[in-house]
Amino acid sequence: MCGIAGIWGNDPQKNRAILPEMAAKLEHRGPDGDGYYYDDKKNIAMGHKRLSIIGLETGQQPIYDKKEDLVLTVNGEFYDFKKARGHLTGKGLDFYTKSDSELALKYFRIQGLDFVKSLRGEFAFALFDARHDTLVLVRDRFGIRPLYYHISDNAVYYASEMKALLHHPDVPKEMSKKAMVHQMMQVMVPGETLFTGIHALKPGHMLIIKRINDQWEVIDKEYWDMEFPEEGQHLEEPDEDHIDRVREMLIESVALRLEADVPVACYLSGGIDSCSILGMASAIQQSQVKGFTIGFDDDRYDETKIATEMAEKCNADQDILRLKAAHLYGENFKKALWHSERTFYNTLGIAKMLMSKHVREAGFKVVITGEGSDEIFGGYAAFKRDMFLHDKSYDKNTLDELQKKNAVVSGSILAEKQIEHEAMNDIVGFTPSWIQPWMLVLEEVKPLFSDDINHLLSNYDPIAAIAESFDTSRLKGRHALDRAQYTWVKTMLEGQILNWGGDRIDMANSLESRPAFLDHHVVEMAIKIPPHVRIRKGVEKWVLREAMKHFLPEILYRREKFAFMAPPAHTDEKKLQAVQSLADEFLTDANIASLGLVSKESYAGLVKKRAGLTTHSDQSRSDIVMNHLVGLHGLEQMFIKS
Repeated sequence: MCGIAGIWGNDPQKNRAILPEMAAKLEHRGPDGDGYYYDDKKNIAMGHKRLSIIGLETGQQPIYDKKEDLVLTVNGEFYDFKKARGHLTGKGLDFYTKSDSELALKYFRIQGLDFVKSLRGEFAFALFDARHDTLVLVRDRFGIRPLYYHISDNAVYYASEMKALLHHPDVPKEMSKKAMVHQMMQVMVPGETLFTGIHALKPGHMLIIKRINDQWEVIDKEYWDMEFPEEGQHLEEPDEDHIDRVREMLIESVALRLEADVPVACYLSGGIDSCSILGMASAIQQSQVKGFTIGFDDDRYDETKIATEMAEKCNADQDILRLKAAHLYGENFKKALWHSERTFYNTLGIAKMLMSKHVREAGFKVVITGEGSDEIFGGYAAFKRDMFLHDKSYDKNTLDELQKKNAVVSGSILAEKQIEHEAMNDIVGFTPSWIQPWMLVLEEVKPLFSDDINHLLSNYDPIAAIAESFDTSRLKGRHALDRAQYTWVKTMLEGQILNWGGDRIDMANSLESRPAFLDHHVVEMAIKIPPHVRIRKGVEKWVLREAMKHFLPEILYRREKFAFMAPPAHTDEKKLQAVQSLADEFLTDANIASLGLVSKESYAGLVKKRAGLTTHSDQSRSDIVMNHLVGLHGLEQMFIKS
């Protein structure tokens, strides 16, 4: 795992001076070394910060193919690379390193721009083709690894994290009003970021940039997307066939992610996903597997008991990091903001950042994680809600029971009431349950907004903007569960789960996380499974449960999905005080006026209102609003003012 940055255009001497400074902002992503490529005639500069995982002695980058005038810098891992290297060598292609990254160069030589389809793994990389004056930026199919860019009239800038781009004096440093609204309600428009002019390369996309007569020709090309079958066209076969295939492909995915030249550990919560990963890894690996667990100081959110039972079942070496209120706010909150470069509604990301530090201190650079399972097998309560609402085989009693069982996340992950939006209904066919709590948050914050933001919202509908970002051809004719999963994957998976819940807070401590469920071969298999096999009679992830049955303790096999999150602030007076301390630091009158998001009067009203809230859902929503307000004002201080 690594960090990359580059500049194409501008003055060559300026590029040589500024690129190492940009790369230095990514030191946490690659503390084991750095490398640079400069071509003053082409005015291109490419940088790489390395975290050595595979090819420890010969994996330095950039990687060159002098025969074809190609240069490559990679952030990520390509799996099954040994088999692929053998195959490509048999075709007469010579390898100059032992690194998996070199695969991209070889595939590009023989397949051209179709080369990405041959790459299996999680990655973001830059490939420069000097002969054809072409820069290709590529991001993996789900956005597991980050990649951002800014294009001006004179130059192209790219980097693994925005802080590297913002360090360049020619990249604008301004927070987008629209983006601030979206971050207040948690959901971003795909491809957009908090900063004006800086874009996220979308998952499953490549950006092809050519220089023609001193003009940039930019093509944003999609090379992969989740394509659920049309309703009635799923793979209908006996349950056992589905179960066996899920087990077989997941074992292969985990086995590939155990491949490294350094030790590999597993994250272990009390959920089926991470427990399944640990169970498979323990069965595959000859030595004892290390499992790392987060423990919270609130029994309603703590999963250590079940995680311990899982560790005992597979004879794993469990390490529990116990966290309290003092750990989740203050300087750790600020550090997580700086690394995430966006706001977060819950302090889970801070807990995971502290865990990644703990794992690194224990001597590990790589962990296998359970992210992605809920997305592809239908695990979230919101997915079940849409199944119950829009599938005729379920009745109202099923929906009522779901709401009762998920009362602890009411107001955050699951809305306590049903609301709709016309644009969502038109484009998706209904308003997905996953976005409804964030729509309620938006309604909560609208009275707080300044006149400038209210003027913006008079001509801009953030919910409609999200709906209009979806590819309708991937929604038309699909089952309700498939539509719910697809719209979540296109927004919240990349923007939340894989950002401040994944890469950004793991790499804050130079730890590479590998989500085995998001192997695209696994996903392409899973989305063909009929909805009623993914969720069977109200049991989420039924086919996964059955496939993993013998890996799991009985209590976990039968346990209903519980959202893994940190206890919200209102559950503990110490947490409330810690949030208010951050608010007192960042939400000063001067800072409120500078950002221009809310007025000082409306903020004072929010603080007063918070003290009188009594229901869990209202208190949870108020906690979310405060987290986002603190986050946005903190980010302005970190990236714009300082």
